[in-house]
Parts: sequence; C-alpha cells; structure tokens
Amino acid sequence: MAPDLYLDANATSPVLPSAIAAAVEAMEASFGNPSSSHATGLRAKRILDTTRARARRVLGAGPGRVLFTSGATEGIQTAVLSALVAVRERRAAGEDCGDLLVYGATEHKAVSESLAHWNRLLGTGLTLQPLPVDAAGRHRLDVLRDLAPRAAMVCTMAANNETGAISDLDGIARVLRASGSKACWMVDCVQALGKLPLDLANTRIDYAPFSGHKLHAPKGIGILYVRDGAPYTPLMIGGGQEGGQRSGTENMAGIAALGAVLAALEEGTTFHTHAELAAMRDRLAAALRDAFPGIVFNAPFEHTLPTTLNVAVPGVSSKDLLDLFDAAGLRVSAGSACSAAKAAPSYVLDAMGLPLWRSGGAVRLSIGPLADNAFVDAACARIRRCGEALRTSPLSGGHPGVMQVSGDGRHGWIVFDGETCVALDPPPGQVERIAALARDAGLRLADFDAAERATVALDDGSHAPCMPIGGAVLARLPDGWLLGEAQDGRLPRTAVRQVFGTIDATRLAQIAHDGAVICHGTDVDGLAWATVNALRDAGAPGQLHPDALDVFLRRHADALLVDVRETGEAAAGAITLHGRAAHHVPLSRLAEHLPAWLSDPARPIVFVCRSGNRSAKAALCLRRAGHVQAWTLVGGLALA
Repeated sequence: MAPDLYLDANATSPVLPSAIAAAVEAMEASFGNPSSSHATGLRAKRILDTTRARARRVLGAGPGRVLFTSGATEGIQTAVLSALVAVRERRAAGEDCGDLLVYGATEHKAVSESLAHWNRLLGTGLTLQPLPVDAAGRHRLDVLRDLAPRAAMVCTMAANNETGAISDLDGIARVLRASGSKACWMVDCVQALGKLPLDLANTRIDYAPFSGHKLHAPKGIGILYVRDGAPYTPLMIGGGQEGGQRSGTENMAGIAALGAVLAALEEGTTFHTHAELAAMRDRLAAALRDAFPGIVFNAPFEHTLPTTLNVAVPGVSSKDLLDLFDAAGLRVSAGSACSAAKAAPSYVLDAMGLPLWRSGGAVRLSIGPLADNAFVDAACARIRRCGEALRTSPLSGGHPGVMQVSGDGRHGWIVFDGETCVALDPPPGQVERIAALARDAGLRLADFDAAERATVALDDGSHAPCMPIGGAVLARLPDGWLLGEAQDGRLPRTAVRQVFGTIDATRLAQIAHDGAVICHGTDVDGLAWATVNALRDAGAPGQLHPDALDVFLRRHADALLVDVRETGEAAAGAITLHGRAAHHVPLSRLAEHLPAWLSDPARPIVFVCRSGNRSAKAALCLRRAGHVQAWTLVGGLALA
C-alpha cells in the first residue's frame, strides 16, 4: 500500500517539528503553572507572554485583546455571548439594537448553531438571518445593505473552509459603515492564518477567532482577538487566568507550540508564499483535468485561497471519488471534516446555487503552506493514476458475471458475459451509468423483451422465456429472474445460481435450491443479497482486529484474503497484508462469487475494505448463508 499523501489540510494539519519541540520543552523543563510566582512558574509565564506578544504582531492586534482559547469553537461562543449580552443590556437601557442576527449562508455550522444557542438561552428573541452568497461563494453585499440597519450582530468568515472562497471583508466593512450599523461583527479567521494578510486593529472587525491546528499547531489551542472597546463577557469564570477574561489553567504545551508556529510566520522562510502556493495549486488542477475529463472546479481561483480545490466529476459520486483517492493513498475530504460523516450534499455549495450533482458529488483537496514541490509532484502522479483506475471497467475481462448497481436506496443488477449484458430492474438514476459501463467495456446492452425468446422448463412444471449469457441462461418470470446452467431445455432448481426480483417464497422453493443467491431490489435485513436458506439469527461474523491478522493468517495457511473494494479502488492501489496478496472481488459482484465460497465452508475467508464497513457486510452475508469461517478485518485498511 502507498504511503499517505495528506491533502486535507483545511481539516487539520501535521504539527510543525519546532512546535512539537516547543511543546515538549513546555512539558519538561518549563512545566510550571504561569500563575505561580516562583522561578518555575515564571519560566512558564515567559512562554505565555512571548507567545501573546507574537500573536499581537502577527494578527496586527494593536490595543485589542488577544486571549488563548481551546480553539475556534470556543472563540465563536465567546464572541456571540459577548455580543448578545451587550444587546440585552443596551435594550434594557432603551437603545435600538436591531432585531437580526446576520450570518453568511456558507459559515461553518459552529457559527449558526452558536447564534441559535445563545439567542435562546439569553432570551434575546432575535431572528437568525442568513446572508446569501453569489456563485463564487462571496457574500451578497447588495443584500447586506438592506439587512445592515436591522442587524444586531453580523458573522462572516475570512475564507471558506470547503471552497477556499475569500470574503470581501473591506466591502462588508464599507456597507456596515455606510449604514451606520452598530452591529458587532465577528469574522471567522480560522482559514486566514498564514494564508491572508492580517491587520485586525485597522479594521471594523470586533471579534476574530483562530484555531491552531489548522496551521501546524496542535489541536486544543486557539486565539480570540477582541477589538479594543468591543463588548466582552467571559465564557468561563474561575481562577482569573487570562486577566480574568478566560479562566482555567492555561494549556501551556499548546501555547508554546502555537508560539513556535507564530515565530515561523514572523521569520518568514518556513511557509510558502501566496504565489508559490498558487503555482502548486495550478499543477494539482492540471493533474485533475488530465485525470478526469469534464471535471469542474466549484469556486473560481481568482477569489479563493491558493491552498484549496473543490471539485466535482460528472457521473461520479463524492463517495466513489473519496474511495478512489483513499485507495491511492491520497487523503482528501468531501467537505468540512465536522460534517463529513453526514451523507448529504454540501450546504455551502447549495448556497452558491450549484446543481445537485456538484454539491452532492464534491470533493475537497487542500494543502498547507508547508507543502513542497516534491509533495505536489507525487500527488499529481497519484491523481493521474486515479484517473486511469477510474476508467478500468468493472465489466471488462471477458468473464461472465453479475454486478450490483445501486442508487436512491434501490439495487439493480447487470448480468454479463464477454459480449452482452442485460440490466435487471435498474434504479432510474442508474440507467445512464449502466449504458456507460456497457459502452466502456465494449459490451452490447441487450433488451430482453426486444426479441422472441426461447423457453426453458422449470422444476415446478412451468416454462419461462430465456436467453443464453455466459454459458448460462437468464430466465424471466412474471415477478423476477433466474440465472443458472440449463440442461437439455430444462433449468433444474439445483442449477440455479442467482435469483432476482420478488418471487413468492413458496414458488421459489420449487424452482431454486437453498444455496441459490437472492439479489434483492432493496436491502433486506441490511443486505442486498442472501441465500434462499439464509439465517437471520446466525450471529455476527468473525471479527479480526488488525493486530491479530498476522497470527491468524499464519495459523490458517489456506485462508483466502478478499478485497471487496470496487474495481477502480483496487486498480488505484492493490492490497497486500503480511505478505499475503488479497484476491479482489468487488462488493458489487459478491453475488457472483458466493456459491463458490459456500462450496468450501471450512476454508476461512477474511474480507477487507477501506474502513471495515463493506467487508462486514460481505462477511455477514456469508455467515448467514451458513459459512462459519467468514471474517471481517475491523477498521479495514485504515487501521491495518
């Protein structure tokens, strides 16, 4: 397996070596509490003061407050709390404060959720009002002009984490000034540090939260800038740390590490310049265009960070792209890491007005300012390899088979041989994909009903129209299909390999044997396939943890290691574990291989995939079919 190439820097970043060294020094030689008055505490306080001074210079904070926090979410909470407490107090004094909480439609969810949370808890009764963006992801200043006189607080971001779109902060400031708005203004600067010039004291910005781990500091450390004179209410009260503005013993290891990153920013030679990063982005974009003809970039480069690419490929889902990149050792994401587990189109791209295929199929590649030319060269080579892998047809090779195609919660099936394929009950959204698969494999997509068909006798005494395919016959019934080897014009129940559709169980028992594989149109008990005699209560399959796999394979020399990733993934990166090359059977073609595996129930079969989810399904299907030696590798390749 290829070593990782990390292209998800907008989610988090590796810690700078000098930051690691600084954190270790803070935990060893300078481990004291900075509130202590003895020498050990004073050494820790020096780290605290030095880092704060550096932060002031890097951020251009002037006389504003610079507070250390646990990260951007805490900073956002503190800013929102401070603004809304001020609104409540001004209202009590009879002032008009506005009735809207205006936030960019593409803001991180931490912003809108914080606004709703504190608005409810404080009882301010304000209305949350999204500020729309244009097709480039930039805020609609014309709309802001109408909203600004009513705004109690305005929340925007310096640059978007999903698209890299850079906000027109000067334009927003002009609108707020022109309207005479007294609204507090928070700017989420998480993606700005080290990528955009910062001179906060000379702006209209009241609050600016930062997060260290987005720029090579550890997780758990952040900064909140508060403009001099802006309202402030501490989120946490206690021992009086941070001048009574943010209580709790300081995270000195994190602060020391952040100080090293800030020192690198000041020194100016550690991180690449905007122009250098833009050149790297252009090379990555060229590789993506070579690999995926028709690719679209979801945000124009002239208005985005040079570290971020957000793309979609026509006809390819974001999940398929992620799996493909992951197989090649390229670590990318489908959007915000905080929302990646939720299978839904990107609300950021939806807000930009992009069509569903782009918002639902988007993938983000992001590099950090430490990336170098050798890294980009390697990434470009793997991206091009992914393009070649994606063009590897799952129907090619000349061997007959059965493939599952799924969409919108439904399953269809392709039965094929070296010349012809037939689509059985394809989901509506998969018809074009099936046609493309057939075309790419050089197969003729046959219409079963387009010609007069011979018939085959079934064991219940009935006859069914059929067509030959791959040395077998495909027989059509009123409520389904049978695939198996015919003998002298008969399709005996013992020769039926696969069953498709919703054939009545009573009749099915007469025309197919217990080990025949039923290929469902929707998941049944969580699976797309099952044998006729499948046991729902067969129990869970065997679970092998990565640290036990080597011993297991050595004890079971006959064990079959099966890679159930899809064809493109396997082409992008084959699997070898503990010297054992995996046999590749895509999960979409599991139904084709089940009969052979069931014929040897004593042979251990270990299924492997990227994360362990698909391999668990394969092992569960085999286990329910009566194979007691079906195993899944827990955590998949990610933990192997």
